[in-house]
Amino acid sequence: MRYGAIDIGSNAVRLLIAEVNQDSNPIQFKKEALIRVPLRLGDDAFIHHHISKPKFENMVKTMQAFKNLMDVYRVSEYMACATSAMRDADNGAEIVKACQKVGINIQIIDGSKEAKIIYNSHLQDNMDKSKVYLYIDVGGGSTEISLFANAQLIASKSFNLGTIRILDNQDHPETWEEMKRWVREHTKIYKNIYGIGTGGNINKLSRIANEKMDKPMSYAKLKAIYQYLNSYSLKDRIHVLGLKQDRADVIIPAADIFLTIMKVGHLKNIVAPRVGLVDGIIQTLIDNNLQK
Repeated sequence: MRYGAIDIGSNAVRLLIAEVNQDSNPIQFKKEALIRVPLRLGDDAFIHHHISKPKFENMVKTMQAFKNLMDVYRVSEYMACATSAMRDADNGAEIVKACQKVGINIQIIDGSKEAKIIYNSHLQDNMDKSKVYLYIDVGGGSTEISLFANAQLIASKSFNLGTIRILDNQDHPETWEEMKRWVREHTKIYKNIYGIGTGGNINKLSRIANEKMDKPMSYAKLKAIYQYLNSYSLKDRIHVLGLKQDRADVIIPAADIFLTIMKVGHLKNIVAPRVGLVDGIIQTLIDNNLQK
């Protein structure tokens, strides 16, 4: 059986096609195809609160392509979730209708649901019950933070602070302060907190640090990488360091967000398990079918 997961983000749109092994216990899935299209809907949504005609048309074309690919792979079930950019766009509902016509049903989800789906990638199953974890997902338009203790969710909050918003100068000092205050208030009673980071940027930062998925990256190392990348111009990050064009700019504000949260929450290390919204969507589909 194959499932499909579509993540319509502020920076990129992703399709994950996964093969589900129903005979395993617990049920597991293997990634068969992962396609990423850098549409950058956030550039329109955060500045103009409206998706422009060219990006609107490219969005519909991308969904048509994803539908065709899922047909070829014989995907039996899928879920498509749109996040911060589509939440902010005044024509988000119009885009949803246009995509329905090409066979893709999209849910525009709020920040709390986004966070729940992301950590539904069953990361909590691998958590040490004696430890406290701060789960941080940094996207193009929003940052979701969740606190876990005893492998249970204690608190969760979504902030309108993301890499595209920062690049477009649409972030606000009060949002930064609100995020720092929330982290301070929810972490102050714990001595040792372990960081879990998700999103394409922390995955790339972890790879630059030559860290494996299960190996923690220290605050000092992340800061050193941030300073190293920031010492290069955008052009040189692309041509000298070999970063993709749509990664070379967003990786700097992403590192800034992670470092800010780690500093305020006194996190010494962070692990990047390299899962994201699409992984959580596949797991959500598996869980929904188990309940049925």
